[in-house]
Amino acid sequence: MNYKKLGNTDLDVSTICLGTMTWGEQNTQDEGFEQMDYALDQGINFWDTAELYSVPPKEETYGYTEIIIGNWFKKSKKRDKVILASKVAGPMKAYLRGGGNNYGIEKMTQAINDSLKRLQTDYIDLYQLHWPERNTNMFGRLGYEHKDNGDWNKFGDVLGYLQKFIDAGKIRKIGLSNETPWGVSKFLEISKEKKLPRMMSVQNPYNLLNRTYEVGLAEISIRDQIGLLAYSPLASGYLSGKYRNNQMPKNSRIERDSDFWTRYDKPNTNKAVDKYYEIAKKYNLDLAQMSLKFLEIQPFVTSVIIGATTMEQLKTNIESININLTQEIIKEINEVQNIYPNPCP
Repeated sequence: MNYKKLGNTDLDVSTICLGTMTWGEQNTQDEGFEQMDYALDQGINFWDTAELYSVPPKEETYGYTEIIIGNWFKKSKKRDKVILASKVAGPMKAYLRGGGNNYGIEKMTQAINDSLKRLQTDYIDLYQLHWPERNTNMFGRLGYEHKDNGDWNKFGDVLGYLQKFIDAGKIRKIGLSNETPWGVSKFLEISKEKKLPRMMSVQNPYNLLNRTYEVGLAEISIRDQIGLLAYSPLASGYLSGKYRNNQMPKNSRIERDSDFWTRYDKPNTNKAVDKYYEIAKKYNLDLAQMSLKFLEIQPFVTSVIIGATTMEQLKTNIESININLTQEIIKEINEVQNIYPNPCP
């Protein structure tokens, strides 16, 4: 396994991070246990979850994934072997603390305490804001409409609340998710100005169908040591090749919940995937492994968050660390990006 520092900390995290959002929805607790056992044995010490999981988010499965992880901690007695990341949800439906914004001190206190209880642990290593509360673009939405209601002034307040949780020993480090270049820069600026906790990571989508992180955010990640935790690295499975030629595997994410997983259902998706598949086949590579390795070797990436519903998928994804991408392969991958630039932003 390969490792990198988390932000400017002394924490060494595996460059493959175990994603968990399917546990409690597509995966049973026993299957989640099997994945955790295997991942840890392979040197993966970094796991990511969220209070909102399982996904797609529903009231009846809210918190299930954290419960499964907590039950594994209790059974295995290996909490100290894992660098655990979780998230507090942004503005949400009524079933989550009455709905609306969640980054006030009362709701954040409830969120962190409930997560700790479900996870059966005293602390979370990396606590992330799942998405912004201000009016901005996220989850692939285009057409930014500016509304200046002064909500950016809350950044200092939120950092102050997080400081309280750090002081109480409930969290160790903090991070962002689904953030913009402006948001990341503002958080870093305010933390330095007011001597408040510093964001150490940004968890945003990044894959061969969506390389928008490279514009703006990549520079910030390198210059300010706030690396990317790349989620959706296989674009909801499209970059595994399993949906090629109009295939729709039974119980796959798109087959189960097509109305929810619409982000990669775009006109040029399959055309781009076919091009990447041809490159992988030409060099005798697995498409999923090639796609994952391209992300792992980027200098602004700290870790690639893989999510698998079968052990076969998990093993394939983890094995990506052992393949080599030559400059010729990378050049051909970049040529596809030039033909189909970010078909799924």
